Amino acid sequence: MAFGGGFGLAGVISDSTLASGLLLAQAAQPPAGAASGAAPHVPTLLDYIRDGGLVGYILIAISVAALGLMIRNMVVIRLKSLSPPIIVGQLQTLVSNGRLGEAAQYCTKPENRCFVTVAMGRAFSRCAGSPVGLGEFRAAVEESAQAEAEELYRLNDGIGIIAAVGPMLGLLGTVIGMVGAFRTIGALEGAARSTQLATFMSMALVNTAQGLIVAIPCTIVFALFKRRIDRVLQQLGLQLEAMSKLVVLQAAGVRRAPASNGAPAPQQTPQQASQQAGATA
Repeated sequence: MAFGGGFGLAGVISDSTLASGLLLAQAAQPPAGAASGAAPHVPTLLDYIRDGGLVGYILIAISVAALGLMIRNMVVIRLKSLSPPIIVGQLQTLVSNGRLGEAAQYCTKPENRCFVTVAMGRAFSRCAGSPVGLGEFRAAVEESAQAEAEELYRLNDGIGIIAAVGPMLGLLGTVIGMVGAFRTIGALEGAARSTQLATFMSMALVNTAQGLIVAIPCTIVFALFKRRIDRVLQQLGLQLEAMSKLVVLQAAGVRRAPASNGAPAPQQTPQQASQQAGATA
């Protein structure tokens, strides 16, 4: 009996020792994925885009639109684009020679359209129907240039609007994600709740990041383009000021020319003065 009891106790001890050894061996073994050399999944940019949901796709779309506006402004808002040297040089030659009528027609041609020709052409048209004539040409040029300057600022307003809307859309996506997260906490339990909660929290954070990624560059570029417009308009203003002075001097010379015989010259309209200047040239 004593021998049998000792044998049974020894068997229990050996069985428990074997079980403990198996547990230690399993704990010491690496996971199956690690043994096979598989790397853990790293989220890609496409994964983050998918996590953003519908609002994230909207933010991506407006970011592409903002990039297009930036490229357009870089091409349009340049001194060479707004005041091509060849076109402005030919216009200045016509004005210097007193050929004001030809200068007015030159400004209306579509192939010569630019900031300077549009401002000068509107001023010629306004003075042609005015009883004062070319005497108010400088004021007309200033008003026309102001209207064209507002068009340039409107080109830049699109980037400013995107810079303001981007964070708002990001905040909207954040709120949607938080609402979904709290609804998940109240509706689900266990592993399903953890999965859905992580999904909605990822949506909230990704939308916040996307809104800031869109807004920060757009805000910086908007300010830079505004300064660029101010600088270009200052140079254009100097060109228009010099050319308008020349037009007024040429018009005054045309009005004084018939008075060389001692008789007072009749008051001429701007169109007559321009035609006469062109004929004498």
